Amino acid sequence: MPYQMDYLKPAPLDPRAEQTMVRMRDGVRLATDVYLPDTPGRHPAVLVRLPYDKCGRYTFMPALAPCFNERGYVFIAQDVRGKFRSEGETMPFVHEIDDGYDTLEWIVAQTWSDGVVGMWGDSYFGYTQWAAVASGHTALQAIVPRVTGTDFFAALHPGSGCVPELYMSDYLAHFWVDNFIYDFPVDWSVRPLAAAFDESFARIGRRCAALDRFVYDPAGRAFSIYPPARHPFDYLKVPVLHSVGWFDNILPYSMSDYEALHARPGLVGPQYLIADATDHENYHLSRFPIGLEDDHDSDDGALARMLPSLTAPALDFFDVFLRGKGDPSGVPRVRWFLGHDDWREAPSWPPPGARELRLYPASPGWATSGAAGGALAAAPEAQAASVRWVHDPERLVPSALHDPFSQVRDWADEREIEERDDVLTFTGEPLRDALDLAGPVHAGLAVGTSGPSTHVFAKLLDVAPDGSARAIARGQADVERPDPERLTRVDLSHTGYRLQAGHSLRLHVASSDFPLYLPHPGTDADPWFATRTECSEQELTTGGTSGSYVSLTVLDGARAKGE
Repeated sequence: MPYQMDYLKPAPLDPRAEQTMVRMRDGVRLATDVYLPDTPGRHPAVLVRLPYDKCGRYTFMPALAPCFNERGYVFIAQDVRGKFRSEGETMPFVHEIDDGYDTLEWIVAQTWSDGVVGMWGDSYFGYTQWAAVASGHTALQAIVPRVTGTDFFAALHPGSGCVPELYMSDYLAHFWVDNFIYDFPVDWSVRPLAAAFDESFARIGRRCAALDRFVYDPAGRAFSIYPPARHPFDYLKVPVLHSVGWFDNILPYSMSDYEALHARPGLVGPQYLIADATDHENYHLSRFPIGLEDDHDSDDGALARMLPSLTAPALDFFDVFLRGKGDPSGVPRVRWFLGHDDWREAPSWPPPGARELRLYPASPGWATSGAAGGALAAAPEAQAASVRWVHDPERLVPSALHDPFSQVRDWADEREIEERDDVLTFTGEPLRDALDLAGPVHAGLAVGTSGPSTHVFAKLLDVAPDGSARAIARGQADVERPDPERLTRVDLSHTGYRLQAGHSLRLHVASSDFPLYLPHPGTDADPWFATRTECSEQELTTGGTSGSYVSLTVLDGARAKGE
């Protein structure tokens, strides 16, 4: 198959906006579009700082602008430094604090500004909100970071406790080479894996400096997004609406921020949470399977239908905290969507009445015998037992998801993968009644390996009566010295999901998930640079005093069979 490469240049300027090249403190100019409401005068502004083209179809800023203008806000979209029409070095993260401050300073000096600014946006342009908070600019009065986190670096590095996400490195390679976005194939069979992008970089004529600096260079892995004493949590005095999706691959970062801020009562501004049954690209569980008519990425009608639900929570939030319309005490602290049900409100997360439910893997001898595998029981078996499998770096467990950012759109049936002899499954009995999950999920697994270290991947799946199995929550751990006498904790983040009566829960355990995650070479070499691999024998112990379990957070009123 011939090599193909395409790249995305800036889309035409929107005639409704006025583009200004805003000068930063070092002289670099950032391309900034301003959309003014019809009513003359001074207005609060909503700023979006993004690296994906402020005029492009992918982030649809021109389509969003009227939603904010109609509510009386100036809407501002800016290409960050080194991207699309903006000048300067193409390097993620390192300039966003100062550039955020300088952009806010420019906004409040304009004749249409009333001196009050909010920020909104997804993913990287959720991170730029946190960077602006860290800048300490007093004009910033509220933020709505969506499907994002304050720090993405922890999961990029071997030895961090997390298995490095190959798709994050893939993201850097495609989006952060220069001003454009590149589309090119990646041969994941290349070894060492650090060379996987080299052919494409050679064709472009430039390497991704961020990938070389932050991922491949062991010294660069110690890089901190925030300078000393400049973490946004140390500056945060404004209200935050954390907007997350239960099927978002970035959910662990978002919820980690939310939980960390709740551990600092009185030191930060008020925290609010809105959690929907969506993925990173805003596909909703209620519309699965996603047809062409519901694919907002390609269908303009679907995009128009999605925009109100996308923007309404932020607009209502800004009306209260930027314009002083309404009582802040009336804003729900938590608003969340229970998958397969509807919206709910709560004063806290997990919601009052939620409790832990532990289930226990059992009959491990059957765990590699097919998709159903062993059992997932209400109590541990009296006698300890174990199951062994081989982690073969030349025969990796394939990723069920092709695009981790679009999990709902591509919500995969994992039965074929679960037929493998290197994937363990433990399946519960069909539920008598619906079971509502509402809160954190984690597993404690007694894992051992013959190798120097290991990767552990765990998934919680909804098994339908027809046998189809789809992941509800997932997590992974990079375990340096696995000890079956000490449980390995695997966090599967949070969920709000109703398992229907007749459905079953399944726990799925494996040692690889490729090419979404960096594979373990079976040796103690750096996985990015390993060229030699070794097989290792893995072991999971269940029952007895092993303690292996999966922990769910459930709402009373629906009980698992046998509980």
